[in-house]
Amino acid sequence: MKKENIPNILTIGRIFVIPIFILLLTLWNHVEVHLLAAFLFALASFTDFLDGYLARKWKVVSNFGKFADPMADKILVMTAFIMLVEIGYVPAWVAALIICRELAVTGLRLLLVENGGTVLAAAMPGKIKTFSQMFAIILLLCHQFLVGNILLYIALFFTIYSGYDYFKGARFLFKDTF
Repeated sequence: MKKENIPNILTIGRIFVIPIFILLLTLWNHVEVHLLAAFLFALASFTDFLDGYLARKWKVVSNFGKFADPMADKILVMTAFIMLVEIGYVPAWVAALIICRELAVTGLRLLLVENGGTVLAAAMPGKIKTFSQMFAIILLLCHQFLVGNILLYIALFFTIYSGYDYFKGARFLFKDTF
């Protein structure tokens, strides 16, 4: 295996974890299974950091990676929130706001690229959003409900704030709209 393929293999691996994660939480509602799902989610979340780090370090950033990495991250997180609603650990309105923001920012990124090739880099509020979302999911699956819920609402705040921040930075796209 060539080292330039490793970041993309990690991204693909993260995508393949998603159906396993869904199956675990759909078929068995036991603490032990939730812990296994938390471990899988944590492992997949770590590959999010690792694939980007390796791609930059080895200078093997690819178009596939630019597309698939953020998509895999969003699908993983959105799936986790939907499953947490299903098992009663997250209110549906919280998951809906998080998922809507993710879709809106993804659409904004596409508009920016289409209108001049601008790439919307992740700012600090977006990084805090990602970190708090991932850790809230892990803690909730580990039945650490107090800290998990605190992190969930911190994640919700940074989800909304970072979405606002992205749209504020790209308001020039909509100057002729209203």
